[in-house]
Amino acid sequence: MSESKIINDFVIKFANVNGSGSASANQMFAKGVFRMGIPVSPKNIFPSNIQGLPTWFEVRVNEKGYLGRRDGVDIAVIMNPQSYNQDIKELIPGGYLIYDSSWERNFDRTDINVIGIPIIKMCQEKFTNIKQRQLFKNIVYVGALAALLDIDIEVYKGLISEQFQGKEKLIEPNITALMLGHDHIKDSLISCNIKIEKRNKTDDMILISGNDASGLGCVYGGATICSWYPITPSTSLPEAFAKYSEQFRKDPISGKNNYAFIQSEDELAAIGMVIGANWNGARGFTATSGPGISLMSEFLGLAYFAEIPLVLFDVQRGGPSTGMPTRTQQSDILSCAYASHGDTKHVLLIPSNPKECFEFSATAFDLADQLQTPIIVLSDLDLGMNDWSTKQLEWNDSKNYNKGKVLSKEDLDELEDFGRYLDVDGDGIPYRTYPGTHPDKGAFFTRGTSHDEYARYTEDGKINAENLKRLVKKFSTASQFVPGPLFNQEENNSNLGVIYFGSTDVSMQEALDTLQDMDIQLDGMRIRAFPFNLEVWEFIEDHDLIFLVEQNRDGQMKTLIMAEGGISAEKLVSILCYDGQPITADLISSKIRDYLLSNSEQLAVSGK
Repeated sequence: MSESKIINDFVIKFANVNGSGSASANQMFAKGVFRMGIPVSPKNIFPSNIQGLPTWFEVRVNEKGYLGRRDGVDIAVIMNPQSYNQDIKELIPGGYLIYDSSWERNFDRTDINVIGIPIIKMCQEKFTNIKQRQLFKNIVYVGALAALLDIDIEVYKGLISEQFQGKEKLIEPNITALMLGHDHIKDSLISCNIKIEKRNKTDDMILISGNDASGLGCVYGGATICSWYPITPSTSLPEAFAKYSEQFRKDPISGKNNYAFIQSEDELAAIGMVIGANWNGARGFTATSGPGISLMSEFLGLAYFAEIPLVLFDVQRGGPSTGMPTRTQQSDILSCAYASHGDTKHVLLIPSNPKECFEFSATAFDLADQLQTPIIVLSDLDLGMNDWSTKQLEWNDSKNYNKGKVLSKEDLDELEDFGRYLDVDGDGIPYRTYPGTHPDKGAFFTRGTSHDEYARYTEDGKINAENLKRLVKKFSTASQFVPGPLFNQEENNSNLGVIYFGSTDVSMQEALDTLQDMDIQLDGMRIRAFPFNLEVWEFIEDHDLIFLVEQNRDGQMKTLIMAEGGISAEKLVSILCYDGQPITADLISSKIRDYLLSNSEQLAVSGK
């Protein structure tokens, strides 16, 4: 077993029983490391049932900032005998197994370090309340880990005091439990070669989930209405909006809400109410996941064709059907890009971290008003529900909302001719009015059936075709407004490229660094929106072979690029992950390396 010291670079995994109250203790451990100045990436891996089945909580600690999921566990805290066999297999040789030795047992592996702590026994001796004995065992192992890893115990005492602010009676027993574990390790002289050393790598960072950041972004983006129906993993996004609205959208004098938060009877009602709110000039949104997108598709088509602003969040999960509701995937790309029947195309924003979740959420409302169309923000479970170490959120208070082409009463008085769907400026975007703007002129016509430029019903196929053509022009205009791609290099250096998007970003830099160590140089581009703008097509044009990294089975982004740009399938090589776990840097780099090795002769002949 290795005796060399490992500093600020390890993976720890907690194995618990779902519903045992472990998540908050595991989260507290991660926050403690973060407050020691080291970036962390906690991931809650939980079953879709309410209580009883195994649940895991994994934390990657890495001061270099490599925070994508990594295979192999350095420290396993196993509190659930039901999953012992699986948990022990994941430990790397030389790793540490920490278990509750109130009932001692032997483990088959001799290449790991086993640390037994009589956690239940200590809790029984210290606490008389049965519920406290159950809950505090989680705090005991946090205290033990603090001692093992040399984390300042005062950090956790501070976190406990913050967590139970307003419930002071709970602070003292929690600290007692914390010190039980801490003192046991110190008194037993148990040692560990994995250590935490204080750094300042998190000075300008916060720990926040994508859904929480998105909910706050909606408030800053001017949203006053949320209509939603609960579904994992999107539920915490509208809940965050409600939390922040309670803080920021209360009338300071009357105390009344300046927002509406409506839990509707189903997904159809949720999106229908939001479309109505936006039609009236408010900024409203709904949030859902894959099954909800399927149910909302008909209304998405209405908003697209009637040209009504709408913001919709899709926090993707494992599909199809009910699928794996508590696992992550990027498998709604095509269903969102072309949602609804007939010829439709929707604008997608694809954030990669909580800071972008905040920014893109606010941007989505401006884009929806500018373009008068649905804007879908595509996140996923890993990004949405887990806390990420991310740059601090920033907002410019001087920013004004862009409401797009809205005519006032004075505008209408000066106009001789107003057509709701007239393309006056040649960009495909018509002018609109809010209901009640003018007593007898410019009533806000809107129509989901075929219509002419004045919103009059028509069954003239040629007129309808012209309208559809204008909508394509508007979609093309949208490519100038949406966030452009980001590149890993100032100038392209290779004839090989890699395209990725969304939460995959967190694993990409590590993957590219690994490939560079193998003398494999790739240029990288992260897509952040659809429709794709010119820079995306130029990057594809500039490279002979491009790897496309996606977390779905069918290479949906590859299909979208091929369909929209007429790109040859041979030019794009899919690197796919769809097991419900966040993609790892090792998977990306090894698949790219293996492809290049197995196709080296063919690539040399073709000059790639």
